[in-house]
Amino acid sequence: MELSPRGRQQAMALADYLHQKRFDAIYASPMLRVQQTLAPLLAKGIAAPAVRQDLREVDFGDWTGLGWEAVRRKFGVSAFTWLDQLEAAAIPGAESAQQLRLRVEPCLEEILARYSGCEVAIACHGGVIRMLLSILLAMPLPAMASFEIEYASVTNVRYLPGRAEVHLLNFTPWRDLNP
Repeated sequence: MELSPRGRQQAMALADYLHQKRFDAIYASPMLRVQQTLAPLLAKGIAAPAVRQDLREVDFGDWTGLGWEAVRRKFGVSAFTWLDQLEAAAIPGAESAQQLRLRVEPCLEEILARYSGCEVAIACHGGVIRMLLSILLAMPLPAMASFEIEYASVTNVRYLPGRAEVHLLNFTPWRDLNP
């Protein structure tokens, strides 16, 4: 799925915000929306990211492509409980929370080991961001439903061995810098 015109505006605002930041490495999902979100930043001269399949969005199985209301009508469950549904492996044909963690955690561990003490950006998706936070904060995935994760937002976590500090959560340059 491609970015909408609004998504392209959000990507431009994100690029304007991030282009002055220094990153020792950038990792990204291979999915089209992430690549399109990064395009304005790449056009500003930032180094190309290391693309990792492990950072692609959650596979929502039979829910893929359906809106919130369509999920409720077709499956009799609120899509707003999607993290609980992933945790219970209750979405037909979907990746479970356990499978998602088994995919994402080794990638995170590799990045943390390779870039200890460095500034690393990970461009990915809301489900993956929530899993990364779940791992780093040692909290259950369904608890991440309490955190809003917008499109083209920035979450900054400082990682120290055995401890993670959230310094910024869901900062949206396209909204927060344009009152």
